[in-house]
Amino acid sequence: MTQITADWLRSDASQAVCRMLTDAGNQAWFVGGCVRNALIGAPVSDLDLSTDARPDDVVALAEAIGMKAIPTGIEHGTVTVVAEGVPFEITTFRKDVDTDGRRATVVFADDMAADARRRDFTMNALYADQTGGVADPLGGLPDLQARRVRFIEDPDQRIKEDYLRILRFFRFHAWYGDANAGIDADGLAACAENVEGIATLSKERIGQEMRKLLLAPDPAPALASFASTGGLAQVLPGADHGVLAVLVHVEDSCGLEPDFVRRLASLGGEDVASALRLSRADARALDTLRQASDPIELAYRVGAKAGWDLAALQAASFGQEIDPRFGAKIEHASQQTFPIKAADLSEQHQGPALGNALKAAEARWIASGFILTKDELLG
Repeated sequence: MTQITADWLRSDASQAVCRMLTDAGNQAWFVGGCVRNALIGAPVSDLDLSTDARPDDVVALAEAIGMKAIPTGIEHGTVTVVAEGVPFEITTFRKDVDTDGRRATVVFADDMAADARRRDFTMNALYADQTGGVADPLGGLPDLQARRVRFIEDPDQRIKEDYLRILRFFRFHAWYGDANAGIDADGLAACAENVEGIATLSKERIGQEMRKLLLAPDPAPALASFASTGGLAQVLPGADHGVLAVLVHVEDSCGLEPDFVRRLASLGGEDVASALRLSRADARALDTLRQASDPIELAYRVGAKAGWDLAALQAASFGQEIDPRFGAKIEHASQQTFPIKAADLSEQHQGPALGNALKAAEARWIASGFILTKDELLG
């Protein structure tokens, strides 16, 4: 049997939560991302378990041993149990009885295989017990080992159960797929066939998936495949993915970490903030990058990161890299403070004229490379 070894699995909290279930005669299986990532050596952030215990029983078992139980989705079978400050999302085995492309009506099940079949991709239908022994009811382990993102059984049916799985397919390929092997052809065809279903999804859900996709180390190949299905046009009318691959190269060449807003800005598109329900902070940052023209001035006014973001976007649009000397200028600009104030010009100018004089002096100072002194600016 395949085994996983991980600190989170051996932790006292994980073992205690498993014993809470198994000592009462129930099954306890870690499932999904934590198992998948442990098998490929990727970071694990969320700990999810599946069990045949019913939600009310999970709550009672947790409370009986002094653990906090939160009914985060109890109507769907999910209870969050907190052990030693660590949240464990425990969900009763389920199977779908009805779906509408956005949500499913589920009933509780008693076996792992039924639970596995309602998941999206084979690599997400892997389970591990408290010893690390891996159970693979649907044959997902070979797919994970080959870095092949493949829908469980019929791709068309899986997508029609939840059209968000179209975006998840490309997002998972960006994070876990083998770019050299290419994307799964059956999955790609099913996504193209059902692409209009994206319009039924909430903009919040779409925005969350696009964020996760664009934050992959290199989302360009997956996004190109997404665009080939017509999905990108559905999500962001007017967007063009052509610059993204170059931008990723520019980022790598100058050590920039992946950034959602920077990469989103490279796509263009119409009414992006509304289409993806961006936060106010992200919408402002995106608007700033779109309106600015000089990375040096932007670094001075907003900060070094904004200057680097704009410089990277401009370099990518011209198919170039950022000159290290220019990068030094961005850092220098971000540390500058304009040496004159309104009071320094108030004797010569009043009202709107004062503001205009300040702006003119600041423009001269920036154009000089921040070299002009206060006396030179006032002279």
